[in-house]
Amino acid sequence: MAPIRIFRLAVIAAVFMTLKATGCVAADVRVAVAANFADVAKDIADAFHTATGNTAVLSSGASGQIYNQIVQGAPYDVFLSADHTRPEMLVRQGLGVPASLFTYAIGQLVLWSNRPGVVADGAVLKSGHPGLIAICNPRTAPYGQAAIETMRALSVLDALRPQIVEGQSVAQAYQFVKSGNAGSGFVALSQIRHDEGGSRWIVPATLYTPILQDAVLLKTAADNPVALAFAAFMKSPAIRSLIKSRGYRLPGGD
Repeated sequence: MAPIRIFRLAVIAAVFMTLKATGCVAADVRVAVAANFADVAKDIADAFHTATGNTAVLSSGASGQIYNQIVQGAPYDVFLSADHTRPEMLVRQGLGVPASLFTYAIGQLVLWSNRPGVVADGAVLKSGHPGLIAICNPRTAPYGQAAIETMRALSVLDALRPQIVEGQSVAQAYQFVKSGNAGSGFVALSQIRHDEGGSRWIVPATLYTPILQDAVLLKTAADNPVALAFAAFMKSPAIRSLIKSRGYRLPGGD
């Protein structure tokens, strides 16, 4: 049996088991998702809908921006953040369900250029001529903070500050590089899986704080069976396998 067929059957089985346990019927679940995970979330939402008839309505952006929206009353049910700090803050503020917190992915930072031969390793950052370097806003996006930590660990941050251009999200940082407006940029490994013509350096995880991407069910959806089903669906073996295949590591060393 083809691997895709096996995956779809596994997804369907996982969802039906979840729905049987929660007793939910077809409805919508509003999911706020970090920009780095947006493409994966679309595939997960499609599988969820195909198997159950339930629709995951996705909204993506920088984790800090989404957090601010939730605090201001945005009507989301589930938050898939690019960090663990903001979901934990929502729990402490009484806006998230404590028992629902879990790490769904561990992000991998990569320095990427849309052109071949530009990036071989971190030495390009010490060359003095790396060109413009795109990052996402380190105040609102964990991948931006990881980029800053990496450059600081390599003792090049002060020298490179004039060449850094910031996007509001990691998706915008990717577009800066893809369009050629920046010669290279720090983005998520998951974003460049189809960009085979460029060059890249997967940043060693020892150079930045682990990017633990946590999910949390919001208090307003604590009794929403579709939201509960979606959160459980994210933990299913089939979805964990999908997440790993898209350039993320998994908690527990898988």
